[in-house]
Amino acid sequence: MDRAATTPTQPRPPGAGHHAFELPRLTAMLRHALPRFVEGVIAPVAVFYAAFALLGLNGALIAAVAWVYGGIGWRYARGHGVPAMLLLAAVGVTVRAVLAAVTHSAVVYFLQPTLGTLMVAVTFLASVPLGRPLAQKVATDMVPMPEAFLRHDRVRRFFLRISLLWSLVFFVNAVLSLWMLFNESIGVYLWVRTGLVAALGAAAVGVSVWGFRRCLHHVNGEPAAVPVR
Repeated sequence: MDRAATTPTQPRPPGAGHHAFELPRLTAMLRHALPRFVEGVIAPVAVFYAAFALLGLNGALIAAVAWVYGGIGWRYARGHGVPAMLLLAAVGVTVRAVLAAVTHSAVVYFLQPTLGTLMVAVTFLASVPLGRPLAQKVATDMVPMPEAFLRHDRVRRFFLRISLLWSLVFFVNAVLSLWMLFNESIGVYLWVRTGLVAALGAAAVGVSVWGFRRCLHHVNGEPAAVPVR
């Protein structure tokens, strides 16, 4: 007699199906993201504004470029790899600084990334009717997920909704930035806009994580599919 046929089948716990996925702890994700946020968002603003107040526009532009290339050099010196996005950012900052120096306008320096933010908003929005939500691509770049999990209907609906949310967030970011850029001083623009955008982004991240945890709870709680023999 086939022993496998007489062995009792062990019950499968909820979430043991092919679509189960566990989200890393929030504290671990924050420890991973916080240094990059400080390096990429807070520090460049502080460096630019300090140099702007002490040395004027040209000094601030030089300081901003030096900060980016200094970060690249620091990574090389420590034997760490330099992400391609950081190299592209360095090129972008260099071009912006040259244009701002030629035109003698700080507005030109900050206008390009604001227009880029508006394009990101449009991209998130366009990904929804195409059925390829950009939020899913961003999330899987940060936390690899199994294909079976991503094909689940509830998961796909979640990423479509979150793509709409982030489209709205980036659109508000761009509109707010443009208004402040042309109506407020550079100092007010740098600090107030940075604070508002950071708060808006943090709220959107909170909603996204909360929604994803709810989605995981429902998906992982579904009974595993029993293969038909």
